[in-house]
Amino acid sequence: MRVGIWFVCFIMLLTLTVAPAPLGAAPAKDDQFEALRRFSQVVDMVETHYVKPVTKAELIQNSIKGMLEQLDPHSAFLSPEDFKELQVSSSGAFHGIGIEISSENGRLVVVSPIEDTPAHKAGLKSGDIILEIDGDPTMELGMTEAVKKIRGPQGTTVTLTILHKGAQQPEDVTIARGTIPIISVKTQELDKGYVLCRITRFNEHTTKELREKLAEYAKKTPIQGIVLDLRNNPGGLLEQAVTVADTFLEDGLIVYIQGKDPQSRRDFTGRKSSDDLVQTPVVTLINAGSASAAEIVAGALQDRKRSLLIGEKTFGKGSVQTVVSLPDGSGIKLTTALYYTPNGRSIQAEGIVPDLEIPFTAPPSDEDKNLKDRFTFREKDFSRHLENGSAKKGKKTPAKPGQESDAARALIEKDNQLRLGLEMVKTLPKIRDIR
Repeated sequence: MRVGIWFVCFIMLLTLTVAPAPLGAAPAKDDQFEALRRFSQVVDMVETHYVKPVTKAELIQNSIKGMLEQLDPHSAFLSPEDFKELQVSSSGAFHGIGIEISSENGRLVVVSPIEDTPAHKAGLKSGDIILEIDGDPTMELGMTEAVKKIRGPQGTTVTLTILHKGAQQPEDVTIARGTIPIISVKTQELDKGYVLCRITRFNEHTTKELREKLAEYAKKTPIQGIVLDLRNNPGGLLEQAVTVADTFLEDGLIVYIQGKDPQSRRDFTGRKSSDDLVQTPVVTLINAGSASAAEIVAGALQDRKRSLLIGEKTFGKGSVQTVVSLPDGSGIKLTTALYYTPNGRSIQAEGIVPDLEIPFTAPPSDEDKNLKDRFTFREKDFSRHLENGSAKKGKKTPAKPGQESDAARALIEKDNQLRLGLEMVKTLPKIRDIR
């Protein structure tokens, strides 16, 4: 979910065409050729005089890397291996520890640990700085090299030297690699007719999983309310964000993207539906770990006055990355546009502010402290950020009518945001205007 958020947020096919330049463009072409000539001179000089052997191919590839990485935290050059991994990360399972990482001023920064992965269980949090990987300083590693070192065969371990946000001294954290599953939706009954839908990320199966699980529950019990949990969701595929939002919305605008060309606007709209879910009360939970596709869903539901948002301000990753394959199997990931909510708000470096801003309050003791993933590192903290454009399974005991199961009750007791979300979704039918 990389330079920038490693999981790709939007992949589109891009056809490049070359048209004859207008006559007035001649001076610009001269400048371009002069720049290329100067670049060629530098490459020749480095190849000839550098203290170690280097090839033109290496120098040019590194130049492309540097050019893209200097644009913003999310643009990047992808080697053939990186390009294949990017495709796998958005569709299938892979082996690793389950974190989204970014590069900030040469430092590796954790954006979000994916729920129920080794990284999450080890207590890594957003804003943590990875100083070393197996003893190798990350300042000497490129982003792609760092990802390769962190990933590895299932069952092997990797030791990360972590500086937690606000800490004075780093600590070594040894994590066993595991299979990072593609399951992105989890559901649980909170009370009779009230369902928690936790979306951990947006991959190509997310909407299907969500609708199937809600339909399965509805066969047994009519759904009276949904708590949609997008906390610590680092994002994913744009089209999945659109279809998830469409699950709860009538037809209409969900999000639009806009590049530097005023004519490049593209609208993503929902389809008219008679599904009961478009009328079902919904409350959405967000925090600073909610990024990109998660922010699209939250912004659409808020602007369309379809859901009350509870929690903390989101990450603020509101840019579109277009991935272009190159003939040798490599590719580039280039920021080409910004997302805008239905009301024309840009998410970029601003995020989504909840209707009810409630900080997560961790349980008073025990291992549940790791649940307090209070994110304070956001998109706007990147130095080159784009400016704003506008337990074992036991036999289940059925819950009595009006009462939560023991598991749900325990979950609600240790999660104040979820507790408020359940209270509010029960109240929403009595409220006409939630904004």
